[in-house]
Amino acid sequence: MPELPEVETTCQGISPHLNGKKLTSIDVRNGSLRWPVSDEIYHLKNLPLASAGNIGCVTRRAKYILIALPENQHIIIHLGMSGSLRLCSPDEDLKKHDHVIFHLSSGLQMRYHDPRRFGCVLWTDQEISDHPLFTKLGPEPLTDDFSASYLVEKSKQRKKTIKQHIMDNHIVVGVGNIYACEALYMAGIHPQREAGRVSKARLTDLRKTIRQVLQRSIEQGGTTLKDFTQSDGQPGYFKQQLNVYDREAQPCRKCETLIKRIVLGQRSTFYCPKCQK
Repeated sequence: MPELPEVETTCQGISPHLNGKKLTSIDVRNGSLRWPVSDEIYHLKNLPLASAGNIGCVTRRAKYILIALPENQHIIIHLGMSGSLRLCSPDEDLKKHDHVIFHLSSGLQMRYHDPRRFGCVLWTDQEISDHPLFTKLGPEPLTDDFSASYLVEKSKQRKKTIKQHIMDNHIVVGVGNIYACEALYMAGIHPQREAGRVSKARLTDLRKTIRQVLQRSIEQGGTTLKDFTQSDGQPGYFKQQLNVYDREAQPCRKCETLIKRIVLGQRSTFYCPKCQK
């Protein structure tokens, strides 16, 4: 499932091909995604988007890709569990699960590919911060809004496990299962410890390791995926070396204690019983 670093790498990969270009038309081949493709997208398909003008910029909020158009219009894309975006020539054969085709003034197409169809392609002309998908989201983990004092305040008296706490999008967005396991290991915090019983100093360390593991993944994704016109749109950062995730019964890279696996919130959770307390 694409997580925040994958989505950020996707934004960085497609931005050079979209920024300042004109969206000339949209083809919807299958609109039955997690939520039906917005009616407004259908109104635009196969028609010149005279009112759309140039694409302003490509940004990200949580795991949503935002393509800005004039007059405060945005196309909102979520990659779901299996989705990807790729830039290609119109001459390239369509794949079975290429569901939405964006035609660009450069002559390229951006194709939304999603075998499991758990993603979305939506349209809005309201302020992004006021959109129902975004109103209750926590801060971005790589911004100053996600400060140590913020995490400390949000963790007070919380009985939820610290791993589930940092994976809650109402607390902070984008800390998926892999990154939660890795950040907790780096901070030396047991994933089952109650969030409210983690000290201020250790929460400060955790805030730092969350940012480190996400930034490292974004950087590695950017180096493994050179060009979205020469790939299938899938970032390659899971080639990075992981410390605990999916390493059950393998030795800890620090102390050689065997990594354990438990289930928290229906998610596999990996940790070192010696290094994490």
